[in-house]
Amino acid sequence: CTMTIYDISKKILAVLMLTAFTVFFFQGVSQAAQSEARMELERTINQVLGELQRPELKNPATRANVLSRVEGIIRQLFSFDELSMRTVGPSWKNFSPAQKQQFTGAFETLLRETYLEKLDGYNGESVSYTGETGSRKGDKVEIQTSVNIQGKPVPVSYRMLKKGRWVVYDVIIEGVSMVQNYRSQFQSILAQGDVERLIEQVRAKAQEARAHNHK
Repeated sequence: CTMTIYDISKKILAVLMLTAFTVFFFQGVSQAAQSEARMELERTINQVLGELQRPELKNPATRANVLSRVEGIIRQLFSFDELSMRTVGPSWKNFSPAQKQQFTGAFETLLRETYLEKLDGYNGESVSYTGETGSRKGDKVEIQTSVNIQGKPVPVSYRMLKKGRWVVYDVIIEGVSMVQNYRSQFQSILAQGDVERLIEQVRAKAQEARAHNHK
């Protein structure tokens, strides 16, 4: 069944942003590739955790500055181009270059407005790394982690792709893929081939999330 944005707990949403289709079968990959991807993920998570532990996050006067720094860190790890393309799926080929750019911009705004404001829910949750699998070619890696939330381990996996550097193209929380979740929400419009309507819906969702954040 499809999970809506608000079906996922606030704390799990926060963990998602510590770090953002056809089933991909992961096999053996070189240790060097695995280590490089994991190092990039760990480096980013540590940077974000460092910001979230700042007392400025709880101060309304300085909170925006902390979130801005966190957003900049996250932008380096998540590939919003890949997230957009994989969320749309095969219909992506029907988008014009301008429509691809517009959808990516709107989708990035939606993710930012939906998740970034949840970061103040961070309450010292710890992250442990539980496994790693990758593609035979060594260009894709899935890194499994476990997040301790109120004493309960929550599995969170990051799928990463080598695009000059390692970037995240999907996140799976308790078996639910972020890419698949959003695609299912857009499925009816995608089936009609109405690209402009889809872009407008994503923009509307982003505006709704923004209004919800600033109540």
